[in-house]
Amino acid sequence: MSAAQRSPRERFREQTRNEAKQVAMEQLAESGPSGISVNAIAKRMGVTGPALYRYFANRDALLTDLVTDGYRDLAETLEGIALDHRRKAPENRFREIATGFRAWALEAPQRFLLLYGTPVPGYEAPAETFGLADRAFRPLLDALAELAPEAAPSGALDRQLVAWRERRGGPQPPVPALRKAVRAWSRLHGVLSLEVTGQFAGMGVDPEPLFRAEVDSVLAEPWE
Repeated sequence: MSAAQRSPRERFREQTRNEAKQVAMEQLAESGPSGISVNAIAKRMGVTGPALYRYFANRDALLTDLVTDGYRDLAETLEGIALDHRRKAPENRFREIATGFRAWALEAPQRFLLLYGTPVPGYEAPAETFGLADRAFRPLLDALAELAPEAAPSGALDRQLVAWRERRGGPQPPVPALRKAVRAWSRLHGVLSLEVTGQFAGMGVDPEPLFRAEVDSVLAEPWE
């Protein structure tokens, strides 16, 4: 349904929810995920807490909206990069996707940390966010799947990774691609987490070549 087709009440509701989420993102930047407060958001918007609870049942409902928006935006960003570079060799497409991931994280560090930082005490993301999180991971996995040899699962980790992809459904990538993609995802997250929290500042180290080196290292590793 287009904006013009929605009723004034529906448009007002969407506008209010979007404004509340924008204020929540400002709270994220100021004090991190644990600092999000529906009552504080309402005060900043000039409304009462009970009024805002008509739009979000509680803090966790608001957090879920922010998490969902974040994963969706990341997934769409990385899918778009993969599409734009679809004619490149898989290893170069992997580099473009990884570079795009870093740019996305640096554009809004608080959003990155909401998704991948320290868990918010008392909050557990609902299962419906898992599919969006998987969409964000899939472009990197798909690029590696084009490069990987076929191999049978060779240990407990392999069996767990295969079971995970079977639960997600869709085409099943080669086992070596699963192994390398999960290692890559973990390592890139590690560098980005240190960068967005300013951990390299006191070292005088530029994180960008370090990130590129990690990407190249992932691609150079043997398909164990």
